[in-house]
Amino acid sequence: MVIMGIDYGDARTGVSICDKNEILASPICTIKQYNKDKLIGELIEKITEYKPELLVVGLPKNMDGTEGERAEKCRLFASELSEKSGVEFVLSDERLTTVSAHAFLNDTDTRGKKRKETVDQVSAVIILQDYIDRKK
Repeated sequence: MVIMGIDYGDARTGVSICDKNEILASPICTIKQYNKDKLIGELIEKITEYKPELLVVGLPKNMDGTEGERAEKCRLFASELSEKSGVEFVLSDERLTTVSAHAFLNDTDTRGKKRKETVDQVSAVIILQDYIDRKK
């Protein structure tokens, strides 16, 4: 099944996709959009293009496992995107994905503006790959 990963953010949202054999998650893009309705519109364009059967949206939990205001915002966003796109969603714990993404970018010596544009895509890949790996 083709699955799309989404790392939702207020300013930038990373998007990733996996192959239909659910082996490897790959980055698609980072959408820079502050307006939630416009962001959903842009994501629906990606959904139409890539035709995922499931959306995996990162759920930011606190380190102790509790959920805060940001987690609720992501839940509402995922629900609205699913309703408007017609594609089911699951939420996936995204604790430390940004830290992992920065570590990866350090290892690949990605710096400056390119790093800022890439970190959200890498986070979306990590969210999706973690989901795929846990599912197996």
